[in-house]
Amino acid sequence: MGLPWVWQATAEEVAAEYPCDRYVEGAVASCLRAVDSAADAETVFRWYCQLRVAPYSYDSLDNWGKPSPRTLTPGLDELEVGQSVMTIFRLVDFTPGRQLTLRLRNPASRRLYGDIAVSYTVTPRPGGSRLVVKLVIPAEVGAIRRRLLAWGDLLMMRKQLITLSTLAEQTSRKA
Repeated sequence: MGLPWVWQATAEEVAAEYPCDRYVEGAVASCLRAVDSAADAETVFRWYCQLRVAPYSYDSLDNWGKPSPRTLTPGLDELEVGQSVMTIFRLVDFTPGRQLTLRLRNPASRRLYGDIAVSYTVTPRPGGSRLVVKLVIPAEVGAIRRRLLAWGDLLMMRKQLITLSTLAEQTSRKA
């Protein structure tokens, strides 16, 4: 599988199961995005928690022009199921230091995009960590909308992962 479905994910990462797989029933289309980071997994996870307040992609498009914070906000890593993430998602599952799983939270978004779920994972690697995100889209969304959603997600998620990795690397160097 190539673009727009997979960006920088390995065959093993594509074949792996993720927590988001449990939240969408029936046939799905999956998008996987991945990036290596020189930051440790714990620091990357802290930056994942920042998604509670900002999207970290193209702020002019998806954050009403407001810049995503460039420093860690104390307390955002105090997670509870049900918390809002990036305003359109809610936290449905998490493993401290390893993964966040989200679902679209409002009915209008679910009618447009389906009952989407996404898992942000981070695993330690020698010299840093690996960030992998899987998005699952229900088949009932329709082939054209799924493809458009996959391309839009690729554009935004690529920027988001690169930004989060860079900020985590800068934070790690300061520590």
